[in-house]
Amino acid sequence: MLTKVYGSAVFGVEATTITVEVNTDSGIGYHLVGLPDNAIRESNFRIAAALQNNGYRIPGKKLILNMSPANLRKEGSAYDLTLAMGILISTEQIQENHPLQDYVIMGELSLDGTLQPIRGALPIAVKAREEGFKGFILPKQNAKEAAIVDGLEVYGVESIGEVIDFFDAEVPLEATCIDMKTEFYEQLENPEFDFADVKGQESIKRCMEIAAAGGHNIILIGPPGSGKTMLAKRLPSILPPLSLTEALETTKIHSVAGRTLEKGGVMTSRPFRSPHHTISDVALVGGGQYPQPGEISLAHNGVLFLDELPEFKRSVLEVMRQPLEDRDVTISRARFTVTYPASFMLVASMNPSPGGYFNDPEAPVVSSPQEMQRYLSKVSGPLLDRIDIHIEVTPVPFDKLSDDRKGEPSLVIRERVANARLVQEKRFKSFEKVHYNAQMGVKQIRQFCKLDAASLELLKSAMERLNLSARAYDRILKVSRTIADLGASEKISGEHITEAIQYRSLDREGWFG
Repeated sequence: MLTKVYGSAVFGVEATTITVEVNTDSGIGYHLVGLPDNAIRESNFRIAAALQNNGYRIPGKKLILNMSPANLRKEGSAYDLTLAMGILISTEQIQENHPLQDYVIMGELSLDGTLQPIRGALPIAVKAREEGFKGFILPKQNAKEAAIVDGLEVYGVESIGEVIDFFDAEVPLEATCIDMKTEFYEQLENPEFDFADVKGQESIKRCMEIAAAGGHNIILIGPPGSGKTMLAKRLPSILPPLSLTEALETTKIHSVAGRTLEKGGVMTSRPFRSPHHTISDVALVGGGQYPQPGEISLAHNGVLFLDELPEFKRSVLEVMRQPLEDRDVTISRARFTVTYPASFMLVASMNPSPGGYFNDPEAPVVSSPQEMQRYLSKVSGPLLDRIDIHIEVTPVPFDKLSDDRKGEPSLVIRERVANARLVQEKRFKSFEKVHYNAQMGVKQIRQFCKLDAASLELLKSAMERLNLSARAYDRILKVSRTIADLGASEKISGEHITEAIQYRSLDREGWFG
């Protein structure tokens, strides 16, 4: 008897439907084909124990199990439930009282028949709806995540016994339903980290506001204890709230990486990723033998914070150059290629020297110019060119630290940022891949960043004096466009250009010689 059960494989952040064909024939043997990996090959032991502990068995017949399309490599233990149900129905141990072709069935089996969570439940659910499946049966831990998808009945189950009863005895399963919009919008307020807690640092807050308004990359340079990390952690609190589309995109990536199990449902806050400086290039951009998204993709639609930038291996930093420009990362292997989105804001921090202090005669540790040069050269010029804003962070004086007054709260700053983003959305509505100023290409810069004669002369003087690259020229125009948007100005003026030039600290004489 031939039986077909449907599962799904995730490649990148998209799913592909997998048909599991189970054929029962005379003879003895268990043959699993269709490019399964070791985890799937071992499934027959888990399935045999789970069936035995629930009153069923793998019969002494010849079983051929094919995972189609057979030219795609399948990986992971999420096919246990799919294979088990195919075996039970093909060997006529249970009846097919509900059509199998209406359901996608996925789940990892424990030896007692209970189900363990799987990765990629959200993209699988999206694909199941696209291909017209009626329902999706999966472990209960993943049900809330998959239920985000409208038009698909999602059944979260705790054991294989519930699935058997559903098909054999027609015991109904309870569909998981969530009100996604209510759940999404009720969690947008009250950020965990608030700019109201930051004492002083008004000029740096202004920089962070500009960076958030235009989606600009920013690097903070300052001595230990000046508040660089504190400021960086609060940046997500002033970014505009995730749109529903962005939330689904972000949740899908985290689902593939298996990082949504604790919360379940849709992600409501922008991700903030802060990897340690010992991270490898594969862990940062993604990859591996069976590619998984890296930190830059997990930071999609959010913030990637690299603390102590020069301590990262140079090879790790250099692999970020292409994703910073293209806002996605493509990982190629001999048999396939996957692309992960990576549209993130880069926030980096660094000390100005190995000792942590710059040109301060009263500093406890003073570094020689040669030591500083060697330290700063760990970060390449091309990478710094891709960072729009360079700003020096100075220590907060005692009178500011001891002041009990609260600073401006994040929600007030966020409102100004959101208004500036609305202006940018209207400006770029005819461009498919441009949504805010940092994403502008050469064409958009020439169209929307036109300067009058006085501003052009001012920028020319700065370019010659600081010996700026063509990319730095574009960065200054982008930042000045954002400053103008925050000021509700249609045109870029000389004061906007002047402020933008001030945010190129590492281009000034004295840093790199």
